[in-house]
Amino acid sequence: MLKFTNHPGLCRFHCQIPDEHEAFRTNREGVHSLKHTTKVLWVMALLIFLATACEGIGTTSIGNILNKPRDYADKKVTISGEVMDIFSLLVIKYFVVQDKTGQIAVVSDKPLPRKGTTVRVTGTVKEAFSIGDQQLLVLVEEGGK
Repeated sequence: MLKFTNHPGLCRFHCQIPDEHEAFRTNREGVHSLKHTTKVLWVMALLIFLATACEGIGTTSIGNILNKPRDYADKKVTISGEVMDIFSLLVIKYFVVQDKTGQIAVVSDKPLPRKGTTVRVTGTVKEAFSIGDQQLLVLVEEGGK
């Protein structure tokens, strides 16, 4: 059973029964709301895309460093990737970072990150040693503890 109040277009259960002027206004607000929601969804999708894409922006791929060591020797670079391994002995601490193109050891004075975490590291590329055609490149992380 519906009981109507004295206000035209409004029932007891707050159901809107618009007159001809309110129908136009409600419709416009609905269209405006839909456009606003669509814009918000597009912005959210763009932000998610950028967040995933930005991981590699401003970084050097590890594969480039390994393939062209002379171009990067003693140069400051930034890499990003997943920590694959960690090693700490009294005088040396390092961790291995891997991206989609390769992996490199990062020598650091800072506390070591956890294995499996994603890191972004800035440092200088150095040749640790070279024997014949084999060489070990490392990234010496900049900054102190």
